[in-house]
Amino acid sequence: MERTTCCVVGGGPAGMVLALLLARAGIDVTVLEKHGDFLRDFRGDTVHPSTLALLDDLGLAERFGRLPQRRVRTVQLPVGAGRSNVTVADLSVLRGPYDYVAMVPQWDLLDLLADEAGREPSFRLRMSTEATSFLLDGGRVTGVRYRTCDGSTGELRALLTVACDGRGSLARSLPELGQRRFGCPMDAWWFRLPRHEQDPRGLVGGAGDRFLTAMIDRGDYWQCAALIPKGTDGRRRAAGLDRFRADYAAAVPWIADRTDHLRSWDEVRLLDVRLDRLRRWHRPGLLCIGDAAHAMSPVFGIGINLAVEDAVAAARYLVEPLRRTRVGLRDVRRVQRRRRPTTVITQALQRVAHARVIAPVLRGQPPLGGADRARHMARLLAGSRPVRRLPAYFIGYGALRERPPAAAVRRR
Repeated sequence: MERTTCCVVGGGPAGMVLALLLARAGIDVTVLEKHGDFLRDFRGDTVHPSTLALLDDLGLAERFGRLPQRRVRTVQLPVGAGRSNVTVADLSVLRGPYDYVAMVPQWDLLDLLADEAGREPSFRLRMSTEATSFLLDGGRVTGVRYRTCDGSTGELRALLTVACDGRGSLARSLPELGQRRFGCPMDAWWFRLPRHEQDPRGLVGGAGDRFLTAMIDRGDYWQCAALIPKGTDGRRRAAGLDRFRADYAAAVPWIADRTDHLRSWDEVRLLDVRLDRLRRWHRPGLLCIGDAAHAMSPVFGIGINLAVEDAVAAARYLVEPLRRTRVGLRDVRRVQRRRRPTTVITQALQRVAHARVIAPVLRGQPPLGGADRARHMARLLAGSRPVRRLPAYFIGYGALRERPPAAAVRRR
């Protein structure tokens, strides 16, 4: 019978960070990742100051700095009849060295974390291995059943199982965890367009006919997200690709000469945007973190960093119980108590952004109550340095900053 101290289900940012921190503390940890590699496109790729500082604490800043990346210091929203950009956050007011958001392909970050964790004798990563159900003993989760890509099955027993497998998590089938859902006014289309050297850099936004776009600089191409009204995917596709290309060119005129590179709707992927959270993130022997515990809107691009902060807090609270091989309900409950307020605050702000910015634009109305109010907000956010630091700090570090367990910190 296979055994481990901690079974981490899902090899995304939360799962890999948690596994690395636990392995460095000497905890026997096994990660089950259902895919054969990390190369999946159209995932969140924003690495915020909180995660950059964590990588520094772990001695990985230099290696991370060698990854291909772009640095973004301002967040802008198009407002008013002319859709002029208003700066809503300027990260350059933060104390250095991490006064920016790094745009890095997520697979590069995950490869870095996996490689570093692989140096620890207590770490195991099992790719192409999908958790299919939980093992239960007297109401306690004692591990998982799994299936590999060749169809073979098995069981992995664990003192603690941590669900890091996203908003489609296996744990979300457990009715006792409950779920609270919030309405979202939009879905997202993801696609690529070529990038030229003279184009803007970093994160670029725009607004069109009932859609908003965010374009992420990937060096030789743009990773584009178009936010469309919720549930309109089929109707808008039926209007034809030519119609969308024309609308997109009108919203972002400087890229009009490249929209014809989008040749088929097969190149446009739909993301069903959700905003929800579990009422309980735990039961005996089980903890949920990251998107498994709270699905975030793409607003502010902070979902990955919240998941990473969950992992850091979980590692700090669980290292000692795992070392003692006695993890009780009190231990996993402490993680939710620590991280839930940040989740609630962030989702509340995302809901405000949905209602005040995104929903009006998708209805063809001015955001923020009109151009006058938008200009007033712009003047407010461009005011004194302390005022400018508030949104910058929230985007950079969240409502509550987490520190890794001392046993995992290894500066180089």
